[in-house]
Amino acid sequence: MATESLLQHFLMYIVVPVWLVAGLADYFCHKATRIERTSGVAESLLHLLQFVEVGVPLLAALFLEINAAVLLIMLAGLVLHQATAVWDVRYANATRHVPPVEQHVHGVLEMAPVIAAAIVAILHWPQLLSLFGIGSAPRFELEWKHDPLPGWYLVAVLSGVVVCGVLPYGEELVRTLRNRHRRAVAWTAR
Repeated sequence: MATESLLQHFLMYIVVPVWLVAGLADYFCHKATRIERTSGVAESLLHLLQFVEVGVPLLAALFLEINAAVLLIMLAGLVLHQATAVWDVRYANATRHVPPVEQHVHGVLEMAPVIAAAIVAILHWPQLLSLFGIGSAPRFELEWKHDPLPGWYLVAVLSGVVVCGVLPYGEELVRTLRNRHRRAVAWTAR
């Protein structure tokens, strides 16, 4: 198997699933520390922001031809995600106990998009170099993949995103909003 194929398989079958499972593990860490009673809605919204910051580049990589535009989307998402992760951890540490297990899960969640972006950049090295004026001209058109990923893989990844991200973090937001509402009603009743 060629190196390019090995890298692509490593990304598809190791990095992406580990990333999804780490997201679900992080949700369970938040649930165990009852963020609805500590850091609340603000932290939950930071989690959703991070989800969007990595979700847009993931969707671009799954469905669009990788070129300079998609690499820029991925790099921008990566930078924004890392900045938001720092903000999130600072906020969480100031409002609740973040146990060691959760800290290790955060490490995976911070490095998985870096590893994914690095692999995509290596696989599309000429377009990455083109962003710096080296080699061929950068291509910025957004176009569907010429050779789409297998349908079963797309369904599996998107299902994983829903099961490991959308549903749990949606539930987390609802839980934190309900608790904030309960506290507001209880405070008003005084």
